[in-house]
Amino acid sequence: MELFPPLPLAEWQDTKETLHRFAQVVGKIRLAASARRNHWWNVPFHVTGRGITTRPMGQVDGNPVFTIDFDFVDHQLVVTTLDGRAMSVPLLGQSVASFHNSALAALAALDVRVNIGNPRPFDLPDAARPFAEDTEHATYDPVQANRYWQVLSQVALVLEEFAAGFSGKASPVHHFWHTFDIAYSRFSERHMDQPPQVDPVTREAYSRELVSFGFWFGDDAFAEPAFYSYTAPEPAALAGEPLRPASAHWVTRNNSHLAVLPYGAARAESDPRAVVLDFYESAYEAGAARAGWDIAGFGCPGGITDPQLAVPRV
Repeated sequence: MELFPPLPLAEWQDTKETLHRFAQVVGKIRLAASARRNHWWNVPFHVTGRGITTRPMGQVDGNPVFTIDFDFVDHQLVVTTLDGRAMSVPLLGQSVASFHNSALAALAALDVRVNIGNPRPFDLPDAARPFAEDTEHATYDPVQANRYWQVLSQVALVLEEFAAGFSGKASPVHHFWHTFDIAYSRFSERHMDQPPQVDPVTREAYSRELVSFGFWFGDDAFAEPAFYSYTAPEPAALAGEPLRPASAHWVTRNNSHLAVLPYGAARAESDPRAVVLDFYESAYEAGAARAGWDIAGFGCPGGITDPQLAVPRV
């Protein structure tokens, strides 16, 4: 299969908007039924061999242990419990409203009771409309949904490879349902002071200094898929630092700067994987150096921290 196949936003935007809200429904179930982790690491999805998963949850809230998986091969939402029971919901032919109701019905059939605290989209234009009333978003193209998962899987492995080079505190490679991107973050453990008015979601996400790396599928503000990186808090003169390759550049977004490598530019390279890895490395070097991190001390070449293991043996 081609590495980084084409995925123009315009060709699947309606499916993306529907699927994004499907993911938020399930993501909010995960939020309600899992033990909280620092930086919201309990909340995102992880990639599987057929789609994305919540991972096991329940137990802490009195529910059976259960897992919810999106299967983008057979195009089903599959809910399973630890005792082997399962229910499935088709993804095709659903509005957000019918998907929301079907997902909750599947849980109830398995004796799982989850109270979604705010059953509405998070940080989307229709955030005031309950999921149960959204009959507008009802497009699901199986081919495009499968392609989304294929790209997500390929990017996840590139991020895993990049993650091997850092030995400090770092996030998993995970797929956030609120922004619909896949990301990995490195932390310096330096506490960040934030103004009191900053919302609770942001406060927890950015309570420590970090450099984050990821990929998103495009949106109204940036209408093409792209690899990205940012440093928070943003150090002075960050946007003046060089990036690799030449097609990478800094863009202004929400009063800060993102390092961006357009997906199409990466696809045009003879070795897209190596180019994306180099892009992430250049963005890390820029942010970490400007923030005064011990880059050499955090180094972990090839995923090895013990220098003796790095010595070739004959």
